[in-house]
Amino acid sequence: MKMTRLVLTVLAAGLAVAAPASAQDYDARVDRVLAETPLIDGHNDLPEMLRENAPDKRWTMDLQDISADPAQYNTDIRRLREGKVGGQFWSVWVSPTLPGDEQVIETLEQIDLVKSIVARYPETFALARTAADVRRAHKAGRIASMIGVEGGGQIDGNLSILRTYAALGAGYLTLTHSITIDWADSATDNPQHDGLTPFGEDVVRELNRLGMLVDLSHVSEATMRDALRVTKAPIIFSHSNARALNDHPRNVSDEVLKLVRENGGVVMVNYADPYVSDAFRRWSADRGAERTRLNAPPYGGLAIGQPEKAAALFEEWLAAHPAPKVTLSEVADHIEHIAKVAGVDHVGIGSDFDGVGNQLPEGLEDVSTYPALLKELMRRGWSDGDIAKLAGENVLRVMEAVEAVAAQERAENRS
Repeated sequence: MKMTRLVLTVLAAGLAVAAPASAQDYDARVDRVLAETPLIDGHNDLPEMLRENAPDKRWTMDLQDISADPAQYNTDIRRLREGKVGGQFWSVWVSPTLPGDEQVIETLEQIDLVKSIVARYPETFALARTAADVRRAHKAGRIASMIGVEGGGQIDGNLSILRTYAALGAGYLTLTHSITIDWADSATDNPQHDGLTPFGEDVVRELNRLGMLVDLSHVSEATMRDALRVTKAPIIFSHSNARALNDHPRNVSDEVLKLVRENGGVVMVNYADPYVSDAFRRWSADRGAERTRLNAPPYGGLAIGQPEKAAALFEEWLAAHPAPKVTLSEVADHIEHIAKVAGVDHVGIGSDFDGVGNQLPEGLEDVSTYPALLKELMRRGWSDGDIAKLAGENVLRVMEAVEAVAAQERAENRS
């Protein structure tokens, strides 16, 4: 009898160990991690979404809950709180096709909009420029609000304009957006410079001196390599994925991930379907080709000059070729791959919410969903310490290192 009880006790203990953690266990772990570490998203395009969809109202509209708005925003205060967000880099993107002086004017308006939102909701947001600012805001229960200028064309080839953005609180500059500019090649345009020009290298050096993050999302691989060669400080990819999982030029190759590890930087993983899923990327290319096949005036297309017929045929094609499903799990795959190749100290989150036309994975539809991603990684065996690194500690470390380089540059210039 004693032996039977002993066997049953051992078996029960084994079952207890093997039993999967409950949802409450994961919830509690996420709560503990994010109470100590601010969850920081490297890229959110809400300012541009507001500009496009509420041009005059954007200065006054209530942002507490706009989830039911026909514009289908991914972001508002209620959902930011549900998502336990502790810090946000707000993108101040403007169209890279505008003339340079117009890009500057619109960038200044976008910076003003971010500051206006923070000023209207001081109980929710706090402007932040340094890692210490972020930690103070988080401790006070506010969402640290940082500014990212998403395109080198927005400085109009002038370092004085870059310095002005820095003085206004901008925390990073993305070296290019979707098109190649006079001094840097984009990932999604024909190369002209084989990376950075000498002026482009000067931009990187000036970013180091100013204590601004060098952001390599959107740039060509040659530009990535040049920037990593020139910079004295760690870099970021504010919203990019692993090219080994999806061979999109916006993503980061394993070779560059190893350089990021050596540099001490961080790759903040993007949620946009075309950058997450290779199947979706290929379907998207087929969709574009079908549009052209049906109607490409003035000379091409099976239904050329017949837009209504072309539209009907295109709807038939869509019905026969539905978009592949993209999931939260695939985003976790990118995070794990970057952590495997570059190291867990070099991965973060950069959703691209409100910047991708709602082409977002199932389970990651808006800013309330960050805990779901963290819990998925916990189910895969991630420790609380590694979750904290992913959530915010990695980018805070990078910010501190960038600030230290800038301080050293100032000290050297004074001596």
